[in-house]
Amino acid sequence: MIRKNIIRSLSVLIVVMLGITVVWKYAEPNLIAEPNQTGKVQEQRLCSVPGSDSDFTRSATINGCRIAWREQRATGYVVVVDGHAGPDYASIASITFSPGGRRLAYLALTGDNWRLVVDGQAGPEYDWFKSYPVFSPNGKRVTYVAGEGGDNKLVFIHGRWGTKSDKEFVVIDGQAEPEYDMIWNDPVFSPDGKRVAYGAMKGDKEFVIVDGQAEPEYYRIGSGPVFSPDGRRLAYGVIKSGKSVMIVDGEAGPEYDGIGKSAPVFSPDSKRLAYIAQKGLKQFVVVDGQAGSEYDRIGDGTLIFSPNSKRVGYAAGKGITLYQIHGFDGKVRMEERGIWIVVIDGRPGPEYDGIGKSTLVFSPEGKHVAYEAQKGGKHFVVIDGQAGPEYDGIGRSGPVFRPDGRCMAYAAQKNEKWFVVVDSKEGPEYDEIAGIIFSPDGKHLAYEAGKGDKRFVVIDGQVGSEYDRFICGPVFLKDGTVEYIATKGGSLYRVNVTP
Repeated sequence: MIRKNIIRSLSVLIVVMLGITVVWKYAEPNLIAEPNQTGKVQEQRLCSVPGSDSDFTRSATINGCRIAWREQRATGYVVVVDGHAGPDYASIASITFSPGGRRLAYLALTGDNWRLVVDGQAGPEYDWFKSYPVFSPNGKRVTYVAGEGGDNKLVFIHGRWGTKSDKEFVVIDGQAEPEYDMIWNDPVFSPDGKRVAYGAMKGDKEFVIVDGQAEPEYYRIGSGPVFSPDGRRLAYGVIKSGKSVMIVDGEAGPEYDGIGKSAPVFSPDSKRLAYIAQKGLKQFVVVDGQAGSEYDRIGDGTLIFSPNSKRVGYAAGKGITLYQIHGFDGKVRMEERGIWIVVIDGRPGPEYDGIGKSTLVFSPEGKHVAYEAQKGGKHFVVIDGQAGPEYDGIGRSGPVFRPDGRCMAYAAQKNEKWFVVVDSKEGPEYDEIAGIIFSPDGKHLAYEAGKGDKRFVVIDGQVGSEYDRFICGPVFLKDGTVEYIATKGGSLYRVNVTP
């Protein structure tokens, strides 16, 4: 809210098929070699490193790395993009790159009002903005929630907190939509960018607006709305008559006591839908309208379809107890403990103490599934139900499949040292590792690593030049070049490496 007064362990890649143990091997370039120097390097100085309080906005795609930040100067605030400063404003907020990284938008304060600046062009002025700018997936369109009048009081309506003013409306490509009492759910674009949907309220009723038209009214709009990948279908959760229902293509599904906070998930081919629901104290996943087995908990953000849309998986908990943990830093956090499993196509897997958050992944062709798990204080990667070697830790990103699905990589920790495991082989040790990526053709592997106070990129096991800090990347470009932005000796550099 902006107001006027504020601005993965695969040491053994094993699959069990028909009782035969198959070890994954491939006659490909060695992706883990002993440290050496990388290939051709091009280094371009962008500018001096900004102040220590700078908060970078980053974009790392096949189009390259871009960074932007807000900087205070004598005449006001500016946005600096890849080292180039824009115009001055009284204040700046919500810097956002488009999905492809080619466009940039941010909120700018002029006088007493805010406006959205897109690619250097300032849009209409409003009293306040309620959301970040949202680009369409193709980057061609932009939308946001704005408002005028009122003092944006904190209110409790229909069982949840929100902010309310006199007028709230969605702005799409610079054009304001009709006004509503509240905009609850931020606008979302369909994948092709042609359609827009959001949740609104008028009087005591809530509803979803799709392409400018209001859907039926309900007591409350919950999770979603979400468009299918082909943009033709729409799903969102609602509460009516005290029961939770998923609305799919305008039709109401079965009634439940609750529907998960996580948005419903369409399969890549747009034909299937899955979501989390609840009856009593039990949670379960509904796939294609059919409710699965009940558990104490379904892991938030774990529900996924395979790339070929044929398989579905999620993490589930049994015997879950919530504990209050007091950290050495004085902070208190809540932690769920119990038995966790991964369910694939309705079949529960082995039991573990925990499943790594956001680590569940299908191979690109959908034949294999992997995730990080914990048991007895040890961490490991599980592939097709088989646990790999134990380590002291597994990298947060979990396992990463090569584009052809024939091998997998992940970061692992042992005796306070980190290394990358590829095709059962442990690579060189470093103090830290981040950002493991395969090239689109699967022939190369890159990641960020560090020793002491120096950082560098490792490509196919070859160590690159040292830098003080990485700001963006590494990422593989369309031509196979690795690009990243890093700091060295008080300057920002764009670096391109040809493997």
